[in-house]
Amino acid sequence: MNLHGVERANNAPDATPAILVENLSKWYGPRQALKGLSFSIAPGEVVGLLGPNGSGKTTTLRILTGYLRPTSGRALVGGVDALEDPAGLRAQIGYVPEDIPLYNNMRVAEFLRFMAQLKGLSPTAAARAVEEVSERLELRSYIDVLIGKLSRGYRQRVALAQALVSDPRVLIMDEPTNGLDPYQIISTRELVRSLAGVKTVLIASHILAEMQKMADRVMILLEGKLLAAHALARNALPQRIRVGVAGPPGPVRALLAGVAGVRSVECQPGNQNDTATYVIAGEPGREALAARIACAVIDHGFALTELTDISSDLEEVFLSLTKPQLEASR
Repeated sequence: MNLHGVERANNAPDATPAILVENLSKWYGPRQALKGLSFSIAPGEVVGLLGPNGSGKTTTLRILTGYLRPTSGRALVGGVDALEDPAGLRAQIGYVPEDIPLYNNMRVAEFLRFMAQLKGLSPTAAARAVEEVSERLELRSYIDVLIGKLSRGYRQRVALAQALVSDPRVLIMDEPTNGLDPYQIISTRELVRSLAGVKTVLIASHILAEMQKMADRVMILLEGKLLAAHALARNALPQRIRVGVAGPPGPVRALLAGVAGVRSVECQPGNQNDTATYVIAGEPGREALAARIACAVIDHGFALTELTDISSDLEEVFLSLTKPQLEASR
């Protein structure tokens, strides 16, 4: 098994998209759930599919995993067409649906071996894979417990284990943190982040805060249409910091502009006495920018009167994109 993905990580990057969706549409009778959906995901990306309930997230995942046929368009995973080769498609995918399909009367090890063999592993390889995935997901203490006796959090771990037991190239998860307590949410988040660069991960969710912490990139879906599929990287949201400094504006502005990670400094109107307010635009993904600014101001003998992060977060981006659309449809 290759859960840590050392061999794949050391290989040259594959130019083929891990997931490719082209003009995907799906009708349920008179209702169109997907409306010409197109996107691609590169190997090793962790991507969030974000949208309110009913936006088409689950429909998209079911088509990608071969459980649902689109009305038109195509979906490929690792170059395999979901319509033309559903068996080949599923061999590349680990899938965790929102409603976890587990057999309550089976023990954890028994269920995982069963799922591994369904996915084509020999009995020997299945036993080894179950041992490795149980270690990875901290299931060793529960390996002989009936699934029906597990808590919601451990049932979710078992669902993740069955998705990973065949070492798939692509992991697809639908609302993976629903119903979990804070510790379990953090554990799931850490697992997903540990797979970045090793496996391609697509997560559908309506929980903005979790997507911002887990995903490298976020695609926003509303009423079957993709509103944004780029420029929303977890570490690429622009930084903006408001700073109040008591000191002569010229030297202060020059000082702030020289701090590592600062792109621009704007002096705000309406300053009083010797105190001015500045809005600083910082480079995306730079850590501790606010701390560096504070240190620079204090080290040069100026008084710091305000230091506020006013960056747009994913919630603001999501609302700015979806609110006008929702209001127009009412």
